[in-house]
Amino acid sequence: MSTIGQLFAATVAADPAKPLLTWYDDATGERTELSGATLANWVAKTANLLVDGCGLGPGSVASISLPPHWQTASIMLACWTAGLAVSHSADVPADVAFVEPEAAPTAPDTYAVSLHPFALPLRGLPPGVSDWVSSARAHGDFYGGPAADPGAPSLVGLPGGGGSITHAELAERSLARAKELEIAKGDRVLIDIGAHPRPLDWLTAPIAAGASLVLSYRTAPGILDSRTATEHARLIP
Repeated sequence: MSTIGQLFAATVAADPAKPLLTWYDDATGERTELSGATLANWVAKTANLLVDGCGLGPGSVASISLPPHWQTASIMLACWTAGLAVSHSADVPADVAFVEPEAAPTAPDTYAVSLHPFALPLRGLPPGVSDWVSSARAHGDFYGGPAADPGAPSLVGLPGGGGSITHAELAERSLARAKELEIAKGDRVLIDIGAHPRPLDWLTAPIAAGASLVLSYRTAPGILDSRTATEHARLIP
């Protein structure tokens, strides 16, 4: 049984130097491009922070209260690589939380995420809140900790009753969704997050399929066709 962490590692290994995630935010003018190796580095450092810095692993719960962003994607992938569950509900107690800069601490280990295009660190944070960038950068470039348990929870506090799904089930659902969206290994796909707001669509499905992502957030009207051509991508309708 595969996990998202394993599928992500396989996607990176296919061509680490190739652009894997290109991020656009038309509200800020940001365009950030990460190769597989660069994204994997952020994921590894964050996974090591979770395991070595926070002492977390399978059975631990992460709260990610962040908008879509390449940094949010890195943190999600790191949580699943380290075997944590990501919570969909504030009613589920979290062991670690990732929040926006002005937020108060919501877990024993709370990290503020700047969402700055160049991942600049934050200063002057509230008591009980650490800077994610500075904390993650202090950890190793390769993750050598325990692999995610396919049978352990990957998502908890799901809508409609607060259920959960396992790491293996998340991988299976992501592969099935990639098939529905006709995303295949080696594709370069452009996804408008306004049209596809679920991380299943804009992150785990294309990653599981082995595709390269161009993510467009707060997309300017009428720009998708030209962006698709510029990025040599295929628009997912």
